[in-house]
Amino acid sequence: MEQQPRIAVVGAGIGGLALALGLARAGLSCDVYEQTRHLREIGAGLQVAPNAARLLHRLGVESCLRAVAVRPRAIELRRWNDGGLLARTPLGEECEEMYGAPHYAVHRADLHQILLSKLPAGTLRLGLRCVGVEQDGDEAVLRFDDGSIQRADLVVGADGIHSATRDLLVKDEPRYSGQDMYRGLVPAERLPHLAAEPAVRLWLGPGRHFVCYPVAGGSRISFAATAPGDERGAEESWNTLGSIEELRAAYDGWHGDVAAVLDAAGEVGRWALHDRDPVPGWSRGRVTLLGDAAHPMLPFRAQGANQAVEDAAALVVCLTEHGGTDLAERLRRYERVRMTRTARIQQISRDNAKTLHLPDGAGQRHRDAALGGSHELAAQDWLFGYDAAEAARAEPLR
Repeated sequence: MEQQPRIAVVGAGIGGLALALGLARAGLSCDVYEQTRHLREIGAGLQVAPNAARLLHRLGVESCLRAVAVRPRAIELRRWNDGGLLARTPLGEECEEMYGAPHYAVHRADLHQILLSKLPAGTLRLGLRCVGVEQDGDEAVLRFDDGSIQRADLVVGADGIHSATRDLLVKDEPRYSGQDMYRGLVPAERLPHLAAEPAVRLWLGPGRHFVCYPVAGGSRISFAATAPGDERGAEESWNTLGSIEELRAAYDGWHGDVAAVLDAAGEVGRWALHDRDPVPGWSRGRVTLLGDAAHPMLPFRAQGANQAVEDAAALVVCLTEHGGTDLAERLRRYERVRMTRTARIQQISRDNAKTLHLPDGAGQRHRDAALGGSHELAAQDWLFGYDAAEAARAEPLR
């Protein structure tokens, strides 16, 4: 890595763009290949926790992020039917003071556009869907669906849960969780009682849970609602529409605030929720993985995008610091820094698919009794206080 390498990033999601921007700020150029021909506003709300927020700030986007994001005052967990408060984690100024960065609620499209706007001109190449990656001596070869190829010294697969890059490393398939997720946005003026006191609110109930929070500078309320699903009935895609009527029926009898959000909602998207098991390694030769391509996780810890940003920060350090180390050792170091942490969060997210959705009864009462202590802000030190870049710097060379 003593001379300018040819780096190809497959996928222009949050993780791929964070990596490209981090490399650019460290003096390395890259090409980002994205299958979409026209970037447009997609997705809904996203929680950016302090562990990712501080890394994004270092990419030079703090002022832009603060302009469009909301800083919730708390995360509240409530009973599904009567709205009784089960746990409250303070955020706001207390969180920012403790961890040196805020907890944001942001529209995914806003964060995506901020990162895009900071990239050097010519970095992004649209309309190129990677269908495979091969090793060819001292190069990696990317093959695209239009028949074209590109060669690189390093390929980083940031191409999501259905990664074509991952196929070079392991032959596995996404695992369906049994849950579907519905997401939507509602103008905040339709829900003034929820917009007035910005918070991340979750209602936990039998077989499902509902979460909402303000985004887009407080102008919209983003919501996400799980429901037991059929793998054949939905896909992991930003473009699949759901039925608002079916969603309202699935939450019949829930607390009035949940009903109010759904009554105000129009179009909703629907995703069949998948993850994959952790794998022994993310790298082979001149290819490595990042974000959902490496460790797809269920959204039940709200850390998917955050972990992709952490990956990007750690990989930049591994690629740009400790001169003289060969690429293979740099990638092994990246794996050592990241794999244990992401596997832990994957498992927590998978476990939460059960614990958040317990039926009323003894198990639910035991969970509710335990929630208060586990959701104190200080209990989040291992997650919010972690610095992926510093962890990469501290990882010894071998």
